[in-house]
Amino acid sequence: MADTLSAAALAGGLSWASGIRLYMALFIAGWFGRMNWIALPDTLKVLESPWVMAVTGTLLVIEFLADKVPGVDSVWDALQTFIRIPAGAILGAAAMGQMDPALTAIAGLLGGTIAAGAHFTKAGSRALINTSPEPFSNWTASFSEEAAVVAGLWAAFFHPWILFALLAIFFIVALWLLPKLWRGLHWLFRKLKT
Repeated sequence: MADTLSAAALAGGLSWASGIRLYMALFIAGWFGRMNWIALPDTLKVLESPWVMAVTGTLLVIEFLADKVPGVDSVWDALQTFIRIPAGAILGAAAMGQMDPALTAIAGLLGGTIAAGAHFTKAGSRALINTSPEPFSNWTASFSEEAAVVAGLWAAFFHPWILFALLAIFFIVALWLLPKLWRGLHWLFRKLKT
């Protein structure tokens, strides 16, 4: 039971984090595994490879910089829509390791859903924040997202119940926020057309 709980927390944490900062999530998981601070399942041990860490580390730096520039961050988010969500599904399934295939399939489906929710909440929020002429709100949002990813992964790795509580709170807020973001983006696109 404890193994299933830890695997579910790892699946949920990596999937959620991938929707916000995929490369940061991959790099941190690989680094923590390589340092023996956590035990990744065999299906995720590849993240500990120096080659994989070099690629995820490079992409982390590119994403870190792109996310600090208003406008560039929204273009980056649009491109990442096609990467973060499938990656969340793959990470969710892979985090279950060699468990029951039904649990792995469920983790993959939920992982993609969690990543999509996190991604669309982040991307929609940032697109609206970018309407502000000053860069400070953008930088604050970006650094806050990075801190949230680190905190979420810490909870996933070491305190599964805290992660589950944080995910529940996140999705309650996201369900409340997403319709407002949709209306805001609709208004923004209408304004841009005129």
